Amino acid sequence: MNVTFKILLGVAVIALIYMCYSSVFVQWNFENEAKLRQDIIALRLIDIRKAQIEYKNIHKEHTPSFDTLAKFLNEEKLPFLVKEGVLTDDQLEQGMTEQEAVKKGIIRRDTIWVTAKDTLFGKDFVAEDLRYVPGMKIQFSMDTATISSGSGYIVKVFEAGVKYNDYLGDLDKQLLFNLNELANTRNKYAGLRVGSLTEINNNAGNWEDL
Repeated sequence: MNVTFKILLGVAVIALIYMCYSSVFVQWNFENEAKLRQDIIALRLIDIRKAQIEYKNIHKEHTPSFDTLAKFLNEEKLPFLVKEGVLTDDQLEQGMTEQEAVKKGIIRRDTIWVTAKDTLFGKDFVAEDLRYVPGMKIQFSMDTATISSGSGYIVKVFEAGVKYNDYLGDLDKQLLFNLNELANTRNKYAGLRVGSLTEINNNAGNWEDL
């Protein structure tokens, strides 16, 4: 084996090792970054779900508008139970109920009315940010529908989500294509979403059943 061939073989081996390493690193980076973003987005989608459920409790339907949802959180009020004091073990053993303790002034239970935002998320929550994918200049899509169950029961549903192409578009194009193709092959939503416009899923997030 001459020297030139040995050199070429060595270069080829090094190139192959580099390509394998590079491919593994790109895959790892894509999956790691996708997971980080998914976790953050899932939390925001859970907040949207919480707001939509409470909105429907009051208005008997969901809203397709983030403006309407933010206005609801900022302006409408919900009952909030203020609790002061608890029954002691001795009182419980004596059979005293919470209602009796309230009547006797031993403990306090009062209902006050506070904004939906404060009740659901706390006073520092910014309702207008609910529409945005955290850390990105991207808005979630959101819509509502009325669908019928297999038994003919009418159900009002909503869906909020963001596509892979939107929140992973700056990562490796081939791996992103593969992710979309996998979702399409399985007839799944190509992204993260909560709720559904086509099926009754109890407002579940599609990451929750993975």
